Amino acid sequence: MQVFKVLAVVAFALAGCDVVEQPNVSPVSVPAADTPIAVAAPNTPFEIPRTERGIARAFIEVVERVEPIAERECRNRSRGLNCDFLIVVDDRPNQPANAFQTVNEDGRPIIAFTLALIEDARNRDEIAFVMAHEAAHHIEDHLGQQRQIATLGAVVFGQLAGVTGGGDEAIRTAQELGAAVGARTYSKDFELEADRLGTIIAARAGYDPVRGADFFFRVPDPGDQFLGTHPPNAERVQAVLQTAAGL
Repeated sequence: MQVFKVLAVVAFALAGCDVVEQPNVSPVSVPAADTPIAVAAPNTPFEIPRTERGIARAFIEVVERVEPIAERECRNRSRGLNCDFLIVVDDRPNQPANAFQTVNEDGRPIIAFTLALIEDARNRDEIAFVMAHEAAHHIEDHLGQQRQIATLGAVVFGQLAGVTGGGDEAIRTAQELGAAVGARTYSKDFELEADRLGTIIAARAGYDPVRGADFFFRVPDPGDQFLGTHPPNAERVQAVLQTAAGL
């Protein structure tokens, strides 16, 4: 994991500069000036210094502590998965606060943060919990399971369309619908699984996952929507509390 490279990307992006990939970036590659960053009125007080340097250093501190724990949990819990997490920052302007997990063509797990999420984090516990949650998605192989379920949904819906006399176009439409429904069927369960394992990872890295889960109170509550991808915020907080109580 190229920690200092990540630090440089975060720092320069926060400063509004263009980032050029460099093979060897020193740990002092941060903005020279502590320029204050404007933020909206928070619901939770900010504990991270509201400067480019402060935000960048807080982020990289969390990455350095959480990544080794996530990697260890991955190797202990999974077989055949690449556990060498790559942490990246999406520095495109005007991106909403978000983080996600994916894999590259070699199967290496990637955890991506947008700058908006990094800036919005009130404390290191929130950054740690988000990172641990995304790492948990990979450890539980949720992407692989989603692909399998989507494929099964496409096959079933396609067969139903064929049995009922549908033509090629109708079958293709049914397959697309089946894949979409299949991919969403277990999405809420996957999120709760990631919340539980993320709680364990964050705690073992020395952070407070209960405090980290406070960010749920600052995002829209999806409620219990049919085929929704995320469970209600209250249910997610409860999963964190129950898991943390058992540690």
